This record gives sequence, C-alpha cells and structure tokens, in this order.
Amino acid sequence: MKNVMGIIMSGGRNTKLKELSTMRSSPAVPVGGKYRAIDFILSNMVNSGITNIGVIAQYNYRSLMDHLGSGKEWDLDRKTDGLFLFPPFLSDEGSGWYRGTADAMYNNLTFLKRSNEEYVLISQGNCIFTTTFDDMLNAHKENEADITVAYREMNDIPIEELSNMGVMQLDSSSRLIDFQEKPMHPNTLNGSLGIYMIRRELLIALLEESVAHGYYDFVLDIIIKMLHKLKIYGYKYNGYWRSMSTIQMYYKCNMELLNPVVNNELLGKLKIYTKVKDEAPAKYNEEAEVKNSIIADGCIIEGIVENSVLFRGVTVKRGAVVKDSIIMQGSIVEENSALNYAILDKNVLLSKNRCLKGEKTWPIIIGKNVIV
Repeated sequence: MKNVMGIIMSGGRNTKLKELSTMRSSPAVPVGGKYRAIDFILSNMVNSGITNIGVIAQYNYRSLMDHLGSGKEWDLDRKTDGLFLFPPFLSDEGSGWYRGTADAMYNNLTFLKRSNEEYVLISQGNCIFTTTFDDMLNAHKENEADITVAYREMNDIPIEELSNMGVMQLDSSSRLIDFQEKPMHPNTLNGSLGIYMIRRELLIALLEESVAHGYYDFVLDIIIKMLHKLKIYGYKYNGYWRSMSTIQMYYKCNMELLNPVVNNELLGKLKIYTKVKDEAPAKYNEEAEVKNSIIADGCIIEGIVENSVLFRGVTVKRGAVVKDSIIMQGSIVEENSALNYAILDKNVLLSKNRCLKGEKTWPIIIGKNVIV
C-alpha cells in the first residue's frame, strides 16, 4: 500500500472519559499495561505499508506528542515521508482552534498537496483493533467508490454506546443509503469505525468546497450532505474493536484483554509498536498472589492481584488486595488497602487501610497525582 497515505484525527475534548482525559487526549489514554490507544491505528497503518502519516492534534496534545516523538518506534523517522504532527496554530486566517474534522484537515491542506500518494486513509485515533487495510483498498477500487467507510456490526456492545457513533444503513451492494451521526435511537447495528478511504485529489476538492461554504465537519457536511451525489460504500470489518470513548468502554476493553482469545487477536497476530521504556522485570515477593492479570515491567507485587491490569512501576504492598482494577504507571497501593472495580491514573497513592470500591458498570476513577 505504498500508494496510500494516512491521516489520524486525535479528536476534541472528551468529557466522557472523566479524569482520564483531563490532562490528555483520548488517543493518548494508556491501554493494556504498556500501550497508548493511538499505537493500534498507527501500527495498523505501518503494518499495511503506509509510511506517510499525519497526526492532527487539538485538545491536550502534549502527552500524545511526547509519546509519538519522532516516530522512531514505528520506523517513521525517515528522510522521505514519515510521521508528521500537526497541532493547532494561530494565524491571520485562523483562531488556532479547529472547528471540526474537515476544518482540521483543511488547515493542514499543504500536507495533502505535497504528498504524492493516490489515496488517503483517514481514521480516528482512539480505537483498539488490529488489521491491515489492503482488503479495504481493494474493495474501494472494485466498487469504483468515491469514499469507502469501514463499519462493523456492533452486536457485542451496549446499545447506548451506539449513540456515540455513526450508524450506517447499506443496500445489498454495500452502498451507503443512510448515515445517522450519534443517533438517540439507532436504526441498525452497523456502526461506523471512523475510518475512510478516499482519493487524495477528491479529498482536497471536497475540503476546499466544504470550508468555502462554511461547513467544517467531515461526517455531517461531506459524508451525509453528499450521500446521494457521491458513490459511498461500506467495508465490513469483522474482528475485535473497541472505542475509547467512554469510561465504560475503556474499562471493558482493558478487562477483555485478560481473555486469552481477545489478547491473542489483538497482540498475537500483528505487531503493535509502542514507545519503548527500559524497566527491570516485575518482582513478586513470596507472599504475592497474582491471578489472570497483566503485570508490566517494573512492578513490585507483595499483595494479592486478581483480574487486573497494572502498568509500569506499580507497587502493591503486603496485605493489599487489588481486584478487577486498572492501575497506571507509578501508583502505590499501601499495606492492607483494597481496590475493587477501580481505575487509578498515574502516580496515585492509596494510603494504608483504605478501601475503594466501584461497580462493574461504573468503576471508581482517581485522577493523576492524588493521595487517597
């Protein structure tokens, strides 16, 4: 797929991730013990042979840019093509704040115009899945489509989560006949993955026309408004997929990674690249008990850990019990404390003899650098 370039949209402010998105954008949210959400789509593009990738950032992008760096871990620190980061900027024409996804791409139109690839793959950056995009490109060519939208039958997520997504209705040839953006009452289970294949020259023309008329959203103002003017087709994806759009989906995804079948599908077939950190192996003392958990390097376990995900450098001290929880880098659970259905962000200290308990459908969340 040397003839395809990639654009990853980091999105705006996401209040549904609560404290996890206070200091970071949703693509920068830690997942699965050592990854960030953006690692998955970025690795998918690289595994597909895409080497010219732009990341358009907007809200709380410092953590995201620190993680991506020069793109070395994805083999994107190169003389030609590579990884390009586009944070918002002030100019005479612009306020420095993108008014929508189409406006974000339009403000970085130079990147599109200077590239030579025939096709552009556009994707959101906060979804957890693994694939390559060769089949999607082939389907796009075979259908002679103007735009191809990846979708999935969302029969394994709560129906209310569909209200946070685009919902697609297709005819027998997979041509898009209706698209509802974040509907209150979805009419199908076909949820858009926020992944689009389009010819580069067509994308440039559509963006210029849309912004010239004061329209700034790619889905509302291009996909939906031009539904009957353009040949827009759906491409069905059948694998595991989760969006880090709400706390419930974030918790559900991390807990599902403890399932060997899901873990193997996500991490066992295609390489997922991430920023490498050198840490000593996890240390388990004699009294430690660990069951069905992901324990990252640098952890020190002296207590009980069950059905949990622990990131780098977490300490669980003697007598502490951690169950069904997610603990991020550098956090400490002191002696005789208990965690159940909880998410601790980085560098949280849970003091001695404290107990935090949430619910499976609504885990308790503790923000960065908090002492409980």
